[in-house]
Amino acid sequence: MTTPHADAHPSAAWGTTPAAAPGPMGAGAVPTSWPGGTRRTSAWTDVVTVLGLTVVGLAALAGLGVVLLEVGMGPGTVGLLLALVPLALVLAGVRWLDTWEPEPRGALLFGLLWGAGVAVLLAVTVNDLTMWFVAHATGDPDAAYRTTALVSAPVVEEIGKGLGVLVIYLARRRYFDGVVDGIVYAGVVAAGFAFTENVLYFGQAGELLPQTFAMRGLATPFAHLLFTACTGAAIGWAARSRSRGAVLWATPLGLVAAMALHSAWNATALLAGPAFLALYLVVQVPVFVGVVALAFGLRRRERDIIAGRLDEYGRAGWFAPHEVQMLTSIRLRTQARRWAARTGGAAAGAAMHAFQRDATTLALRRQIALTGRADLRTYATTERDLLGSVVAHRHRVLTTVGG
Repeated sequence: MTTPHADAHPSAAWGTTPAAAPGPMGAGAVPTSWPGGTRRTSAWTDVVTVLGLTVVGLAALAGLGVVLLEVGMGPGTVGLLLALVPLALVLAGVRWLDTWEPEPRGALLFGLLWGAGVAVLLAVTVNDLTMWFVAHATGDPDAAYRTTALVSAPVVEEIGKGLGVLVIYLARRRYFDGVVDGIVYAGVVAAGFAFTENVLYFGQAGELLPQTFAMRGLATPFAHLLFTACTGAAIGWAARSRSRGAVLWATPLGLVAAMALHSAWNATALLAGPAFLALYLVVQVPVFVGVVALAFGLRRRERDIIAGRLDEYGRAGWFAPHEVQMLTSIRLRTQARRWAARTGGAAAGAAMHAFQRDATTLALRRQIALTGRADLRTYATTERDLLGSVVAHRHRVLTTVGG
């Protein structure tokens, strides 16, 4: 069996629609070696990443510190422990949505800390100033509270969270493949914000803590995610657009939708009184169900895209049919990783995981190229590196398992 040389360019003739790169094997065969094909990251990128995480980490500690000072250490500690429950629920939902092409952990952590720190500090500062200003201008504390809840909080909080998603988009543009990625990043930012906010609400609840926890922690843990998902989806859509300037007008539209939903939610809680539960069941629950259905649809569409693009590479000789089948099934992916780890140890399991990750990235990058949203010269280099990595990971799995 012949394996292509590391310097051989894997791309076919390029036109407006790139053809699948010719592969090194026929159907069902696998290459036994690959002398190159690794992707490089710059030291500068690593420095910026660490610096960014440090800054937002300190902001998260500051945000939590402000909350603990306000409610006291005892109630604040209880609130912190209880806030971990909705945080875990939201992150589990985000992880489920992010199954096919998991986003970089550093970027996800950045989003979580941004929400818990930067967005919280911005919201606390502006909301407190708004309440103080309106109270002094009108002499009516109730008017100040309503203005803050219905106007200031939705606007400022969604801007704070949306900025976190936008920063990730600008800093890690190559990881933004579409709407699913936008919702994923919006989800972790919203989860961080809700965590710190829940510490405050739980710490202030007093005797009403059981009811507050049941409502915020169990019944409505995804509220902030639903709001900010509008912004994330808009930025994700812009990432898929052929126009590089689409993010400039898509982001404001997403923010307006997020603010409107947030304000409507607060209005329901503030003005409905005894009818809140009925309105929640009639309005908010169907909205949540609709978003869940949308998430299922987006997840399925992502699987179909991956299957279609990998099938093209399979016909070109880069993947065997059973590999394409495995790569387009979450259940079979899990089984493959477990088989590799059980048979060849941790090294084989890690190589299988890397094989699945790079094959998925390869498929999604090809989708971007097919829709005309990629520089084909840059894409050709990316494709070559990814194909080299896929073959190298496959070889490591087989040699480790066989050894």
